[in-house]
Amino acid sequence: MQTIYNFNAGPAMLPPPVLEQVRDELRDYHGCGMSIMEMSHRSKEFEAVNAGAEAAFKRLLGVGDGCRVVFVQGGASTQFAMVPMNFLPPGGSADFVMTGAWAEKAYEEAAALGQARVVASTKEDGYRRVPRQDEIRVSKDASYVHLTSNETIQGIQWPAYPDVGDRPLVADMSSDILSRPIDAGKFALIYAGAQKNLGPAGVTAVLLRESWLAKANKNVPTMLRYATHVKNNSLYNTPPTFGVYMLGLVLQWIEKGGGLPAMAERNAAKAKLVYDAIDQSGGFYRGHALPASRSQMNITFRLPSEALEKQFLAEAQAAGMIGLAGHRSVGGIRASTYNAVGVEACRALAGLMGDFAGKNG
Repeated sequence: MQTIYNFNAGPAMLPPPVLEQVRDELRDYHGCGMSIMEMSHRSKEFEAVNAGAEAAFKRLLGVGDGCRVVFVQGGASTQFAMVPMNFLPPGGSADFVMTGAWAEKAYEEAAALGQARVVASTKEDGYRRVPRQDEIRVSKDASYVHLTSNETIQGIQWPAYPDVGDRPLVADMSSDILSRPIDAGKFALIYAGAQKNLGPAGVTAVLLRESWLAKANKNVPTMLRYATHVKNNSLYNTPPTFGVYMLGLVLQWIEKGGGLPAMAERNAAKAKLVYDAIDQSGGFYRGHALPASRSQMNITFRLPSEALEKQFLAEAQAAGMIGLAGHRSVGGIRASTYNAVGVEACRALAGLMGDFAGKNG
């Protein structure tokens, strides 16, 4: 089998041990004589898978009985609407911290449903950094404050989360969930599409504080009420069973690998290899993010010309590196180095960058 270094931004690389376990269990799950994909979501076997995934998610984030985790469909894009539908009351307002394309989408969806306020933005700086604490003017009456923990397109990440006082804090963590330890207790709600760090596309994990859920709007369509999914343990309707099963295996892989501290150490080492190649290129590679806001999940940079970028991408693909083209809206190069991406992949990319700069600089 050809070695491929997968830098896709999502759907992204999955841990090889997980794929091997899925292969071994695909036709006969734990001696049941059928695949997990064929089982009823009401079966005791799948209920155990579902409950195990929720428990592992909570263990990894260090939260207790006051929080629930549900697995829903629709991706983070549905959460952009679902959060204000449940938690933005009539006449109320929500605050948004703008850091890039995905923060903008969350804001626009909330603004279509109620009053949304931008309380900090680095758009004028080209979204090259996250706002400083003193730039964030949280409203006294905000129903909640929303931020995007990592921007996949711009390649910036919050190194530490801002203080928003006693307002409920909501975060889209789709692209850096479980990549490092965080104080999950400071959040009222966290949501994350699975297809970057958690598993295959089709599942969205939502962690929410039960005390906040008690205040949710009840006049919301059934499938868009968080309470529906909490009450029914994510089994109100047929869930993406195979995706939840795989997500559970990825969580086990993270735990066996040392948990979030080990993931953070590994991710920092991987990102350093690529950022060092940028910083040591004498300006041949130009990173988009300012150093203090650099993402350890999505490393974005430009070359001196689009022609050289195309040549670089062609040489990278010939060397077995895929998924390095920047988002279509901004161009350039983007290396997504999620949990499952190995150190050897980043070492190979850094080596190619050094050779390419030496030949073309």
